[in-house]
Amino acid sequence: MTTLWSFLLVLSGLILVHETGHFLVARSLGIRVLKFSLGFGPRIWGLVRGGTDYCISAIPLGGFVKMLGEQPGETIPPEDIPYSFSHRPLWHRALVVAAGPLSNLVFAWLVFFVIFAGYGRPILLPDIGAVQQGSPAQMAGILPGDRIIALDGQPIKTWEQVSDLIKASGGRSLELTIERKGKKVLLKVTPRINRLKDIFGEEVETPAIGVTAAGHFEVERLNLLASFHEASSQAYNLIVLTLKGFLKLAQRAIPLSTLGGPIMIAQMAGEQAQQGFLNLFYFMALLSINLGLLNLLPIPVLDGGHLFLYFIEFVVGRPLSMRQKEIAQHVGIVILGALMIIVFYNDIMRLFGSIAPGAKP
Repeated sequence: MTTLWSFLLVLSGLILVHETGHFLVARSLGIRVLKFSLGFGPRIWGLVRGGTDYCISAIPLGGFVKMLGEQPGETIPPEDIPYSFSHRPLWHRALVVAAGPLSNLVFAWLVFFVIFAGYGRPILLPDIGAVQQGSPAQMAGILPGDRIIALDGQPIKTWEQVSDLIKASGGRSLELTIERKGKKVLLKVTPRINRLKDIFGEEVETPAIGVTAAGHFEVERLNLLASFHEASSQAYNLIVLTLKGFLKLAQRAIPLSTLGGPIMIAQMAGEQAQQGFLNLFYFMALLSINLGLLNLLPIPVLDGGHLFLYFIEFVVGRPLSMRQKEIAQHVGIVILGALMIIVFYNDIMRLFGSIAPGAKP
């Protein structure tokens, strides 16, 4: 039950954010919106206000905003031409299309801001949880339960600082100040260069001393300005990480078997909901960034595909012909169809345990 309601909350929420972006910009520019639907297929429920049908449809795997004059070849009465999407300047149409993905990115930032301002920033403390046998840390005398309070004289407050400074050492000897049972202990350790896999599954060489964090957290309270900065940093880092992920997929550095669809989203949403609403909304923000950037890819049918066609229109100085638009739409449908087949196949195989995480097809 948790999986179902959390999935519906996440998916419906992100669709609502996306379509609201299209809707608000279209209405602000005076374009008539005929329908605002959450879901596809038969209309289940709705109401009509201001000439717009706000409704919920049967298939909750998407949504759409239908505008006057949006469909190719649509007949528009002369008196309604000022309210038609297709009769608007190029920059009007581009703004309406771009508003959906951008709303998803703004929503993710807003979620981060609310979390940091209302809850604070969780900090992983520099406490040693485990020491690997035969590692540089063990040979230096580091023990489980130690807390690193300084590294080469630099005060340490978070595990992230420890990790960053060890990686930046290049393998040179480091002096650690350890707090052990209320006493300070000075130790020297020389990191070992290990070949490890990064989050994209690629092998990288990195200095390491062979310890893991104990997993102790404390929450740092932030003022509004610090929350703004932290939310911006978090959103930026995730945007960069997602774009790198897209690039690695295109290069086949990340296998297609890592892709997931609705079933995978439902499973992950359920897992995060069980950890609490904070985790669920963080997951929702992360997914919102993925959805926003995915929609900006220059694939016909997606928002990014429309923007790409508008760019061509801007360069050549005239709209594409109906035939050219139809060809582009068909290409986009084929690409999206192939992508849907892959993610649904992965979902089904993963559901039955046939795909191990990170397995290559």
